[in-house]
Amino acid sequence: MVSGVEAPAQEPLEDLSGQRVVVTGGSGFIGAHVVEALCGLGADVLSVDSRPAKGFRCHPDGDHDVTVMQADLRDSGVVEQALEPGTRAVAHMAAQTQVLRSIEDPEGTFANNVVVTEALLERARQVGAASFVLASTNAVVGAGATGTIHEGVPLAPLTPYGATKAAGEMVLCCYNAAYGVRGVALRLTNVYGPGMSEKDSIVPRLMRVAANGGTFNVYGDGRQVRDYVNVADVVSSIVLGLRHPRMSGPLVIGYGRSVSVLDLVDLVQDTLGYNLEVQHVPAKPGEMPAVVVDNSAARRWGWAPSVTLEQGIAEVAKEWGTVDGARG
Repeated sequence: MVSGVEAPAQEPLEDLSGQRVVVTGGSGFIGAHVVEALCGLGADVLSVDSRPAKGFRCHPDGDHDVTVMQADLRDSGVVEQALEPGTRAVAHMAAQTQVLRSIEDPEGTFANNVVVTEALLERARQVGAASFVLASTNAVVGAGATGTIHEGVPLAPLTPYGATKAAGEMVLCCYNAAYGVRGVALRLTNVYGPGMSEKDSIVPRLMRVAANGGTFNVYGDGRQVRDYVNVADVVSSIVLGLRHPRMSGPLVIGYGRSVSVLDLVDLVQDTLGYNLEVQHVPAKPGEMPAVVVDNSAARRWGWAPSVTLEQGIAEVAKEWGTVDGARG
């Protein structure tokens, strides 16, 4: 796969209307947004997830029918059943994404993140799918993230989670080169936005403390910096990856502006209109000290973030009802 290739600004995107698109992890935070975006484009969407289906709303005037398969992709026959002949594209969001769990269960993480990815790609090859988008992570570079992260930074994952995502990227690269399944690996930074009540990342943890009381734990000194990208911008990158006829390779998807954990806490408190109880606890193992990304390669393909961190945090706070005056 080739990243950073100049793409014509006005290159026509492929029409997914009436096309069968499979979204794995469709009941998850990002996956549910992807399902709604795709059926909003008129695609024939199949959502595959081991969790119960969400009530997808794809149009302002009501619910849109989405085919739902509640099944575990690791189980025999599920991949074959999900990717029927005629499947046009696959958006692969399903994964074991918790870093600490990956350290505790590396074998299970490998099965979820590598074995399933290879099985999906092989089935995509068999049924003639044209495009495959993999939700990856900048954790694939891990120890190499000593400066600004771009697609040329060597892979050096620090955890089983990062390692299995890197392995998934390599399998994707192989199927792109050997079999012509156009593959895009999107290396996502910290994704946040509406609908993340079940997540355990920093933004929903802050909102839970705001909504329910208690103390917010800052790991380490809180000066570690991260890039936070809104889920709407992530979805637009996934849809572009499915539709652009030449887009391929790993691409960094982040807002392009990093802030420290302490600065994020301050921003959330300013948005809420009140202070939270905060305490420092020991740093987590395998944590990257800094995530500062260069998203210029993705921009060359026509993608650009549109939601500022301030706008996004305000939207999340409104959804949670935690803004001062909106509580109770």
